[in-house]
Amino acid sequence: MIKTTFKATAKKLPEGLQVETNSRGFKIIMDEPEDLGGTNASMNPIEAVLCALGACQVITATALAPSQNFKFEECHIELEGDMDQNVRNGLQEIRFVMHFKTNEPREKVESFVKLIESKCPVGDCLSNGVKLVLSGVKID
Repeated sequence: MIKTTFKATAKKLPEGLQVETNSRGFKIIMDEPEDLGGTNASMNPIEAVLCALGACQVITATALAPSQNFKFEECHIELEGDMDQNVRNGLQEIRFVMHFKTNEPREKVESFVKLIESKCPVGDCLSNGVKLVLSGVKID
């Protein structure tokens, strides 16, 4: 596979802790709940990570299904994560349940789920960590 570089920006908005994120012209506003100092206008970045993982798992399942001769009518993922800042600043654990509406036998579904887990890029980032590199600081 050819190396692909994805780009995004995040910009502080005037209200509370709201941030506008942008990638390829698609925007997502993020915020924090009121009890964490935000205005509760949108999901927070940790919730967005959970959403990104779930979306990536569903996309991976959909993309892989034809090559695996796996048929399903519906797929959705329920995710939850625990964060205790007394332990560390990030999530300590993410749990998820994959739901499939399918007539495939359980063994085939479980095998397919293992394949999804092994091929999901966001899952890989979360499981194996990603090197974060500060490329500079600019004063505008």
